[in-house]
Parts: sequence; structure tokens; C-alpha cells
Amino acid sequence: MLSIDEEKRLLRIQAKQQRGTAFALNPSAGTQVCDLFLQSNLLKEAQIVSVYWPLGDELDPIPLLTTLHSLGHHMVLPVMLGAGQPLIFRSWTPGDTLQDAGFGTREPSKDKQILAPDVILAPLLAFDKSGYRLGYGGGFYDRTLEKLRKTKPVSVYGVAYAAQEMEHVIKGPYDQPLDGIITELNVTLFNH
Repeated sequence: MLSIDEEKRLLRIQAKQQRGTAFALNPSAGTQVCDLFLQSNLLKEAQIVSVYWPLGDELDPIPLLTTLHSLGHHMVLPVMLGAGQPLIFRSWTPGDTLQDAGFGTREPSKDKQILAPDVILAPLLAFDKSGYRLGYGGGFYDRTLEKLRKTKPVSVYGVAYAAQEMEHVIKGPYDQPLDGIITELNVTLFNH
């Protein structure tokens, strides 16, 4: 019998292939996601919103990042502090120079203000109808959400292609649920 970690490893291989195919078919889905998210009216005025900087064939959230900034939201990007550590979030505005953060991603410089987000738009490899996500295996978002949810209300929405949905994402004891998922086709909310 496989361990949860081994089952997740195998699911990640499948999920990366599904995401790669979805990206090849619709590399500009970020604009559709942005439009649907804005139509959902899930944000209040002037919230602190975290959006990830895209990596490889992740659904590109840059349209969300720039549009939400133009609407008066305080935008932040996640910053990794190291293995086993929760993320922190530093402020971002259009035109900022980002630093190489390793793993092919980018992050704001150390002089940018650290803010705790009200809303997190998170990347993922796969999601299911129960509102759980399959991440990359580092546990960064799960640790971060566990810590943040103890200090303030925070809403977390996965951002993905509809093709990234799986029947069932294997859930471990530390996996944090999503409040919703935003794809190029729709916005789905979960009740936990």
C-alpha cells in the first residue's frame, strides 16, 4: 500500500501533464479568469490580495494582478523564507522590479512592505469538488493558511484551468481547504 506522500507524488505527475495540455490549448486563459473573478463580486473594497507570479505552464494571473491593483486593492506577492517555513507577502505595484526567487519564480525585494492578505489567489496542480488542492509538495500554502487563519479571516481561491480538476485529491492531515476555485469557465465556491 502506498503512503499518502507517494500517492500525491504520482498524482502530481498526472496533474502536471493535464495542466501542460490545458496551457497549450489556452495560454491566455488569465484574461477569462480575471473577468469571471470580477463578475463574482467576491472582493470587498481595498482588500489586501495575494496573487502568485506565474511559473511555467501555470495559468497566468497577471491580468488579475494588474486589474485588481487598478481597482484600488493592495496587491502582494508570496515570498518563500525557506523549507518548512510559512510564506510571507510583500507589496507589489506595476513596474516593480522583481527578484529571482529560485524555482523559476520571482518575488518583491526585501524593501517592500510585508502585509497579511485578506484574499489569496493560489496556484495549484489539481483540485477536486470538495475544495482541496494538490500543490507542489512543499506545504508552503498549507502552513501559511493554517497560521493566517488563526489571526484573521482570509479567503483562499485556487486559480487553475478547468482541466486541472480531479475526481479526488488525496488529502493529508495538514492540507488546508480552499474557499473556492476560479477557472477559465467558472467560479465555484465551497462550504467547509
